Amino acid sequence: MAKNLTSHRPMLAIGLKTTAIFLFTAMAALIKYLSEDIPAGEAVFFRSFFAIPVIVVWLISRGELRNGLIAKKPMNHFWRGVLGTSAMGLTFTGLGLLPLPEVTAIGFATPIFTLVLAAIFLGERIRMIRIGAVLVGLLGVVIMLWPRLGGNAEAEELAMIGALCVLAATFARAFVQIHIRQMVQTEHTAAIVFYFSATASVLSLMTLPFGWVMPTTEQFSLLVLAGLVGGCAQILVTSSYRFGPASMLAPYDYTSMIFAVLIGYFWFSELPTSMMIAGATLVIAANALVVWREHKLGLERGKARSVTDPKS
Repeated sequence: MAKNLTSHRPMLAIGLKTTAIFLFTAMAALIKYLSEDIPAGEAVFFRSFFAIPVIVVWLISRGELRNGLIAKKPMNHFWRGVLGTSAMGLTFTGLGLLPLPEVTAIGFATPIFTLVLAAIFLGERIRMIRIGAVLVGLLGVVIMLWPRLGGNAEAEELAMIGALCVLAATFARAFVQIHIRQMVQTEHTAAIVFYFSATASVLSLMTLPFGWVMPTTEQFSLLVLAGLVGGCAQILVTSSYRFGPASMLAPYDYTSMIFAVLIGYFWFSELPTSMMIAGATLVIAANALVVWREHKLGLERGKARSVTDPKS
C-alpha cells in the first residue's frame, strides 16, 4: 500500500508557511539591496539557478526525483517558465525602484487578477460576492498606485515605472496560477517545481547582452544566498500544503506585509505611506472575502456529498 504523504497537522503547516513567507521576503530584501549594482535579469539567473540544487536534494529525499524529470507536455513547462520568469524579472526591477513594503502590497493583487482571469479563460463562475471582492481589490490597487502616477521629477518617474513593473508582475503571476491549474491535470508537482527553476535559469541568460556585471565577492555571495533562500522557501511553502488545506493557510500570506515593513524599516529606513496602507488594507480585505467564500462553498459541497454519497 502506498504511503500517504499528507496529514492534518495545522500548527506544522502554519509554521512551514510562515517561515516560507519570511524567507521569500528576506530574499526580496537581498535582491533590493543588490539592485543598485546588479541588473534584474542577472538577479533572476542567480535566484533560479542556485535554487536548483536545493530542489534536487528535496526531490531525492522525497523519492520524487524521477517524477521531477518527467515532462509530459514540455511546452507547458516552457510557457510556465516564460510567465514566471517575466513576473520575477518585473518584480526585481520594481524592488530597485520602490520601497519593499510597497512592492509587497501591490503583489497582494495577484489573487484578485487570478479570479478575473479564471472567469475569462477557465469559464469559472463569479457570483456577486466575488464580483464585490474584485471591485474592492481593484479600488485598493488604484489607491496604492495613485501617488505614483503623473510624477514629473526623475525620481517620481522612476517610481512610477517601478509601480507599473510590479503591477505587470502581478498580472503575469495571475496567468501563472491559471496555467498551473491546467498543468496539474497532467504534470507532477515535482516536475513543475524543477522545470520552472531550470527554464528560468536559461531564459534569464537571454538578458546577458543587456548589461550584466561581474559581481564582487560580497555580491556573488549574496546572490547565491538569494537563490538558496528562494529554493528553501519554495520547498517549505509546497510542504506546508501537505499538512493543512489551502483555505486555512491562505491568510498567512499577509504576514509578508509585517516582515516587509520590519525589514524595510530596519534595513532600508523605509516607512509605508498612509495611501499604501489604505490600499493594501482594501486588497487584503478583498482577498479575505474570497477565501471566506471559498471556505463556505467547500463546506456546502461537503454537506452535499454527505447527502448524495453517504459513507454508511
